[in-house]
Amino acid sequence: MLVEDIHVRLGAHDILKGIRAEFRDGDVVALLGRSGCGKSTLLRSIAGLETPGQGRIHIGGRTVFDAAAKVNLPPEQRDLGLVFQSYALWPHKTVFDNIAYGLRLRKQPKEAVDRAVHEVMAGVGLEGYGERLPSELSGGQQQRVALARALAYRPPIVLLDEPLSNLDAKLREEARIWIRGLIKRLGLTALFVTHDQVEAMAIADRIMLMDGGRMVQDGTPEQLYTEPQSLFAADFMGVNNTLLGRVVERRGGEARLEVGGLSLWGQQRGGTGTEGTATGVIRVEELELASGPGENRLPAQLDSSLYVGGRWEHQFQLAGHALRATTRGALAPGAYTLAFPRERLWIF
Repeated sequence: MLVEDIHVRLGAHDILKGIRAEFRDGDVVALLGRSGCGKSTLLRSIAGLETPGQGRIHIGGRTVFDAAAKVNLPPEQRDLGLVFQSYALWPHKTVFDNIAYGLRLRKQPKEAVDRAVHEVMAGVGLEGYGERLPSELSGGQQQRVALARALAYRPPIVLLDEPLSNLDAKLREEARIWIRGLIKRLGLTALFVTHDQVEAMAIADRIMLMDGGRMVQDGTPEQLYTEPQSLFAADFMGVNNTLLGRVVERRGGEARLEVGGLSLWGQQRGGTGTEGTATGVIRVEELELASGPGENRLPAQLDSSLYVGGRWEHQFQLAGHALRATTRGALAPGAYTLAFPRERLWIF
């Protein structure tokens, strides 16, 4: 699937500003970003539920949308599976009939419908639930019915818009595993929208990070987490400490950041700062406690501590900045030394 130069304008607002993306067969791709960044609009444009003002969309060798050529296939002709946040199940239809709907719409023979529905119900763990109504199911089970309905006729591409947002935390963790496993087992291409970075990293082969209607970085979950190309990408992914200061020296691929009279060496990223101003970013899990002073070690005062199950999370004060670090054991109030590994401190 190929998306080229897609622009969407709603009223006076540009929602998508020239999106180009290629989705390889068999990939599970996450569109990740804050609310309002345009990720759902892009998914709806691919589905045929939104009409871009400019650009082209190609699915499986077919052009399904071309603004210049006035080509715009309706959703039912794009051969896509759709799963929405609301599930959109028919309350008066049984689980079996909800799942069978798309197959019957395509006038499949009864034997083929029965076989396909039972296969996909087994795949999502709904054996024996065929005669139940949606009101008799839990939220997680309803979500499985919605996914099963989208997969029953084996579409080559499945589009999922915040499919797990209605589930509680425990169910979301379980759903990540079986959704990815099922999509991979069926050999489908999947594109799903989420604002949850953990969900994106757990399910996706690739993450496309969006901001302000543009694609800002595209790569594997590991690449986005360990090699952010911008301050936005670094700050969005993970849980971070940030330090505002100015660059006073550059050496090779490193820069020295001065913060409140203190200095730290880190890796230059994304065109480090403007007019000397810069932001240092270090993941919470990378900030360490040190036994004493040394290079890239700074004194800090412990402000508060929280036990979060299996570890303690501490907040320190350093040159007017609140910094967080974790340890396995509790810490007594007082002064500490924080170590900033220079290869883990990114300076933008």
